[in-house]
Amino acid sequence: MPTPHKTRPDALTMEVVELIGDVVARFYSDYEDAAAEHLLTGAQARLLSLLSLGPLPMRKLAQKLKCEPSNVTGIVDRLEARGLVERRPDPADRRVKVAAATEAGVQVARELREGLRFAREPLAGLSHGERESLRDLLRRMRDA
Repeated sequence: MPTPHKTRPDALTMEVVELIGDVVARFYSDYEDAAAEHLLTGAQARLLSLLSLGPLPMRKLAQKLKCEPSNVTGIVDRLEARGLVERRPDPADRRVKVAAATEAGVQVARELREGLRFAREPLAGLSHGERESLRDLLRRMRDA
């Protein structure tokens, strides 16, 4: 059965898609650099940033990072060895372990966010109103 013909995106839409790709690539590159300054891999930094928002079960971490649970276990092991993460029983189900950022881990996650040149340079060049508009548009895209 033939697939229905889809209309091609217009030139403006394609330009926006390209620009989003460029911004994402720049963000990831900057994030990797910030992580390296703390002797972390990008995956370790992303996991630590997630845990700085609150403890999560290993399975949920794997879902959020879009990787295998065994990979998450290895990342948590390395962060735990550095004192940035700890494993705790889940208060809701003591048979389940959650990973949680330690106080030192929360501090490193904060320094990672603050160390992103991308946030300091291009975004700082936008007015408060422009940043609010950009935030609102990105939220709409994310939630669509």
